[in-house]
Amino acid sequence: MFSFFKRFKKPADEPLDTPQEESVEAAEEEEVSEAELERQALASEATPEEAQPDAREESAPAAPAAPAAPTPAKAVAAPAPASASPAAPRAEESKEYWEGRTQSQWSRGPETDEASEEFVPPPEPDPVAKKSWLSRLRHGLSKTSSNLTGIFVGAKIDEDLYEELETALLMSDAGVDATEFLLESLREKVRSERLTDAPQVKAALRDLLVDLLRPLEKTLMLGRAQPLVMMIAGVNGVGKTTSIGKLAKHLQRFNQSVLLAAGDTFRAAAREQLTVWGERNNVTVIAQESGDAAAVIYDAVGAARARKIDVMMADTAGRLPTQLHLMEELRKVRRVIAKAMPDAPHEVLLVIDANTGQNALAQVKAFDDALGLTGLIVTKLDGTAKGGIIAAIARQRPIPVYFIGVGEKVEDLQPFSAEEFADALLG
Repeated sequence: MFSFFKRFKKPADEPLDTPQEESVEAAEEEEVSEAELERQALASEATPEEAQPDAREESAPAAPAAPAAPTPAKAVAAPAPASASPAAPRAEESKEYWEGRTQSQWSRGPETDEASEEFVPPPEPDPVAKKSWLSRLRHGLSKTSSNLTGIFVGAKIDEDLYEELETALLMSDAGVDATEFLLESLREKVRSERLTDAPQVKAALRDLLVDLLRPLEKTLMLGRAQPLVMMIAGVNGVGKTTSIGKLAKHLQRFNQSVLLAAGDTFRAAAREQLTVWGERNNVTVIAQESGDAAAVIYDAVGAARARKIDVMMADTAGRLPTQLHLMEELRKVRRVIAKAMPDAPHEVLLVIDANTGQNALAQVKAFDDALGLTGLIVTKLDGTAKGGIIAAIARQRPIPVYFIGVGEKVEDLQPFSAEEFADALLG
């Protein structure tokens, strides 16, 4: 095609052939077929861009041509040379753009496709605040700690020491199973490591307690769903609504937007109490003056999805595990949440009061059987000698303990750490 265009491209006012003898010219004209005449007519009408599409591929220098004609309006721009400088980055790819984004605009879950580039780590704990928390934890568990640590003062490693430890552990509500497990493990450790003085035995008991509680130490994963729907359950009086307000404040430290659902329509003033916490934390609360708890929570899930909220927490009415018809209402709430969002609730948390001792363990078993618990919040550890209930849970129903509370202030609800807890008891 290229040779054809090159052969027949002639200016309109220039003769087709150079001067030749008339006989030769006449003979060539006779040999031209009709098809060639049509192609010649098309070639003479072609635009300069159409007439030489392969001109850039010709290695030989082009022959001198007539003055260039004006560029057609529909001419296509040629590709840029390889040596041309790269185009400026788009706004969303520039460093200034990313530095200008707030952390709340970033993805926070390793499950996202771009998590390796956009993952935001949790804020580093303030050393002063951390020290203050450990001090409050030690103070809150001081009664339990004094009963245990006092045994090792000037004690001999004999059978009397083990008997005193057994009594102290049972009084702390560690339970028979956990107490026997810890004492048997301690005896074996003392024999195998040939421990001879009380401080060594105390350190050994601390290590065994850490090993027992460590399976309960689990981080609450954020960002794996939007919204992350959390259903909060518990009997009346355990501090359920207060824990929700504290937890909302804790999540805001991780740049999570929070929405609360006042699903406790049974208890008087429960809705007002949750609304106060919402105002204190600048968090929206979905509530109705009268209505079914499941309907309120269903509307809250829809609102959280529409507003692209990070975490939605649903308060539920306090239920005694022995009242089966009331527990069935909680199952209904769970089913309704699943209808509002197929994979929800993502977390089902139970709030328990450490003061209730072995009754708290019974609550954990009953609510777990009914709802399938994913985590616990243990409250009111301050001022009680019942801190050993967490050891009983570790042996009987090892459900993760996400948070523990040792006071009424917002900062008194903190993530559970096995080592910190063991140090507060036996440090």
